[in-house]
Amino acid sequence: MFGETTQVNPAARWLPLLHEIAERADAIALHHFGARDLRVDVKADTSPVTEADRAIEAAARAAVRSSHSGLGVLGEEAGETGGDADARLIIDPIDGTRNFVRGIPLFATLLAVEEAGTVVAGVVSAPALGRRWHAARGAGAFCGDRRLAVSAIAQLERAQLFHGSVGGVGEPNPLPALLDLAQRVERTRGFGDFYQHVLVAEGAGEIALDPVVQPWDIAALMVLVEEAGGRCTSLAGERTIYGGSLVSTNGILHEAALRGLHV
Repeated sequence: MFGETTQVNPAARWLPLLHEIAERADAIALHHFGARDLRVDVKADTSPVTEADRAIEAAARAAVRSSHSGLGVLGEEAGETGGDADARLIIDPIDGTRNFVRGIPLFATLLAVEEAGTVVAGVVSAPALGRRWHAARGAGAFCGDRRLAVSAIAQLERAQLFHGSVGGVGEPNPLPALLDLAQRVERTRGFGDFYQHVLVAEGAGEIALDPVVQPWDIAALMVLVEEAGGRCTSLAGERTIYGGSLVSTNGILHEAALRGLHV
């Protein structure tokens, strides 16, 4: 399952824990997915949270306490818990909660480990799609045993651009410049959430944009895209999971994408 990563790089030592948590998360998510009696609450920021979100994060925290008690945790639902080491698990229990609630299978658990301020390993698990991706610093990015590589497309007019919502109550407003950039690429698709960035890592598109995101939305995706040969920054061009936005590209087109977004 882990491809060739578990033997080649110290960062990969975190992958067994992340895959263990992903297994638990998949089971919980699939148990609740499509349930008519699914409990859904609305958070202060108007985003939905389900009983599955809370159960997955609780299971992740229990796994950390059981086998890596010194590891801190930063989670979307329960916030930050400190550890006794300079490392922490970062978790988005269900990325794409609105999809999950509506029975759309494009949702995933995002898991990453940050050491000394650097994300060193990540797992993205999408059980309704039957797919899981993983990466560790210096060891490559994989979907199962298949190694991932971004595309080599170097012209905007040949590029595929992914984006999220283009409006709606409770959704961030898209950048006005998105439409300008869209006119310069070959094709656009609105997958949004984790999936657009995974597609960049797989070489199925060249640019993906999330104008408003949190660290738990970014961490696992950043290591995955970068280990596939791509680049991730905020809209301001900063390589950080704390910049509040995410632009992922095949690397070649990154500066052109930022310029096209008027950043």
